[in-house]
Amino acid sequence: MDIVLDFERPVLELQKRISQLRELQDSNGVDLSASIAQLEVQAERLSERIYTRLSPWQRVQLSRHPERPYTLDYIAGMFTDWTELHGDRAGHDDAALVSGLARLQGRSVMVLGNQKGRNTKENLHRNFGMARPEGYRKALRLMKTAERFGLPIITFIDTPGAYPGIDAEERGQAEAIARNILEMSQLTVPVVTLVIGEGGSGGALAIGVANRVLMLENAMYSVISPEGCAAILWRDRAEGPRAAEALRITAADCLDLGVIDEVIPEDGGGAHRNKASTMVQVSEALCRHLDELGTLSEEELLQQRYDRFRTIGFTEDRA
Repeated sequence: MDIVLDFERPVLELQKRISQLRELQDSNGVDLSASIAQLEVQAERLSERIYTRLSPWQRVQLSRHPERPYTLDYIAGMFTDWTELHGDRAGHDDAALVSGLARLQGRSVMVLGNQKGRNTKENLHRNFGMARPEGYRKALRLMKTAERFGLPIITFIDTPGAYPGIDAEERGQAEAIARNILEMSQLTVPVVTLVIGEGGSGGALAIGVANRVLMLENAMYSVISPEGCAAILWRDRAEGPRAAEALRITAADCLDLGVIDEVIPEDGGGAHRNKASTMVQVSEALCRHLDELGTLSEEELLQQRYDRFRTIGFTEDRA
């Protein structure tokens, strides 16, 4: 599968031309190095111009790109000794939210995250990354387990939102999300959250009450999807690009507003084009923040987390 967004096409066409010239050079023994070098410079300049000037809507498209790394991809690429743990101990499991024990550069951690699918079959199994109450209850159970054993917690957010179906509401979706937010605010171990794709509404907050909240450069974090906002405000989901601009949901906006603590760059046209480089940067950032939080006492961790969320939206009157 090679899905190309409209604004990516000019760069990828140049890169395809470069590949063709290299194949021609290798097969015919013709020296095309000058032409290849010229095209490489053009491609690099064009890529920089496109990806440094993306609109909020274009970043939303990138955050949803089906080839973007998902939680299990980061676990496979960055962690060792991964052992997935299942179940909410109330008779249910939820494949839309994965969780388990792992090691990050030798450090034992509890890892949780939303998980989408790569195709129709996987998406039906994973419910498109939208967790039901049992998913959040599983997450809470394992976060409390991590607290009991003094393990840091890492959460990966990538969901359009919590599942809004009737069965989820019948089993207490709102209570499960609210319970997680309450309990996470009181955890006595370091918690670091990374928004890797879509950070949608309460479905994201239910595993996002952390000491440090990070975002990939082309991720989004919002109380509602742009299309949902457009349907409410203008009664037209096609106004999604307009809503994306107004909602200020990009990583740069969230950093400016104090919603997150750090933006992790995505080199080479996005995480879906440069997965290895992205994972290196994510791993380094996670370890750095865990090292910093590891110096704090339990009381300081609680206070830091409380202060962090209390100051979001704070304004200073300079009159």
